Amino acid sequence: MILRTYQTDKSLCDKGAAGDPASLAVPAILIGQTESSYLSAAERQIDHLLTTVPRWSNGAISHREDYPELWADFVYMAPPALAYWAIQSANETLLRVAVQQCLLYRDVLAVPQQQDPRAGGLWHHIDGPHTEDLGIWSTGNAWAAAGMTRVLATARKSHSATALASDLEGLVTAIKHILDTAIALDNAEPNEPLLRNYLNDSSWFGELSGTTLLTATTYRLAKLEPKTFGKSSYVKWADAKRKEVVKRINNEGLLSPVINPLNWGDRTPATASPEAQSFAVLMFAAYRDFQG
Repeated sequence: MILRTYQTDKSLCDKGAAGDPASLAVPAILIGQTESSYLSAAERQIDHLLTTVPRWSNGAISHREDYPELWADFVYMAPPALAYWAIQSANETLLRVAVQQCLLYRDVLAVPQQQDPRAGGLWHHIDGPHTEDLGIWSTGNAWAAAGMTRVLATARKSHSATALASDLEGLVTAIKHILDTAIALDNAEPNEPLLRNYLNDSSWFGELSGTTLLTATTYRLAKLEPKTFGKSSYVKWADAKRKEVVKRINNEGLLSPVINPLNWGDRTPATASPEAQSFAVLMFAAYRDFQG
């Protein structure tokens, strides 16, 4: 019900985003366990993604309703919804699709190691005909890593985990590439405690949105995949970033400096961002769960 409202009124969908309204499917599925209209809305949303939204040449579902365009943000919005619906409907094939959509996005947006050894494994922000941004946006990489981690967690806890083992290793590798390269670029600038708004461009200010969500993701991974991400180097990095985030929360509870959430190219550090506030909640929750 709510999802279809967002679906049909593009003024409410970030001017035609297909990925953003899909993010509502996860809470709708949860509410739908007792309110059936929400479950029906979630089903319609998933069907819309799979059958109506245009696709990139490799089969990746577009982030835009009217034309194929891939945004790193999409990986946090839509594949976790596909994965949740796969569990709701006991559909192993759909769960595999959720994983594969992440990897199809990686195939297009990830920077090849041979092309740029410093940024290899990180993702471009947007590839497409209307809103191209081939920069290495911090928040976009955080969206991608966090979204893949959500899909990974859902699949790991499912009855299909063994059958999907090779695909899930692909997810782990893709996430690791983002995290390892972001940490390496961060460590190369010891005098800048936050990740740059564009990770490989030191002319940009250090920024809290991307930093906070990548920190949250690191704690989640350390708990979910301790063999790969439980090493002290990852946890120490996350601890250091968390402390830097806490230093920058003012008396009103707002994080700054942050990127303008409506303009990722704004060179003026913003003093408030709903995204950054949400990422802080995710970070503190992930840290709590990591601590056990």
